[in-house]
Amino acid sequence: MPGSTSGSGIRPEPATRLVKGPGLLLVWLYGVMSVGAVSRSVYQIATEYDRAPLAYSLSAIAAVVYAFITYTLFRGGERARRAALVCCAAELVGVLTVGTWTLADPSAFPDATVWSDYGMGYLFIPVLLPVTGMLWLRRARR
Repeated sequence: MPGSTSGSGIRPEPATRLVKGPGLLLVWLYGVMSVGAVSRSVYQIATEYDRAPLAYSLSAIAAVVYAFITYTLFRGGERARRAALVCCAAELVGVLTVGTWTLADPSAFPDATVWSDYGMGYLFIPVLLPVTGMLWLRRARR
């Protein structure tokens, strides 16, 4: 059968396009945050790791999360949409946990992380991005 992927005659579902409209801005913002978090954490881990290992490690984790979400949004498709949705939820939990931790016990963080004070050093984008991402990804399912 023309257009089928196997002899079964079942057509695959078209990939959910996530990079359109607000999704394009979301991919761009996650891409920028990926570059910022990767460059910050690589530099800090390479040059000052002994000063604040927890903060720099958490920034590296944020970088991996941002890069993964950027990739899944760009890739598109239902599996990528679900993976990005789960990752955005995990990111929000991370931002809220680290943000609260940095306010409750500032001595644990001799230097800031990407998610310190709910992302205040990044104009609160780290706390707004996963909420916006989850809203967009839920809408993109339809």
